[in-house]
Amino acid sequence: MQGCNCAQAVSSVFARDAGVPEEVVLRAATGFGGGVGHTGGACGAVSGAVLALGLLLGSTGPEGKEAKDRTYALTQEFIARFVRTHGTISCTGLLDCDLSTDEGLARAREQGLAPTLCPRYVRDAVEILEEVLASVTSVPPTTR
Repeated sequence: MQGCNCAQAVSSVFARDAGVPEEVVLRAATGFGGGVGHTGGACGAVSGAVLALGLLLGSTGPEGKEAKDRTYALTQEFIARFVRTHGTISCTGLLDCDLSTDEGLARAREQGLAPTLCPRYVRDAVEILEEVLASVTSVPPTTR
């Protein structure tokens, strides 16, 4: 993950496909790490995948109802697959540690939870998203 949080690591993989500079995607994904700003909410890898879906297929305004509906459906499919694999999308649940508290964050850092557990969640999020995208595009996945 080379200094990126989980949301940045997942979403940046799809930056080129979305035609968005990687720096922009990295910046946009920053606040989603640690379960959205260290609140322990939705896993950053999941948030990064949802961000990538929006960049790739999302709507650009009120005229984009079809794109919005498709993005919602694919987001739901992605989340269902991630939950089937890991049991939850909650960062707190995945790490078994509450990052929203100073104690929980300190414990996560002391035990090296992010470098130990999160690469698997990042890898799985990218793979699941590629599978979900394959159902709506004929473009083969790039090597990621």
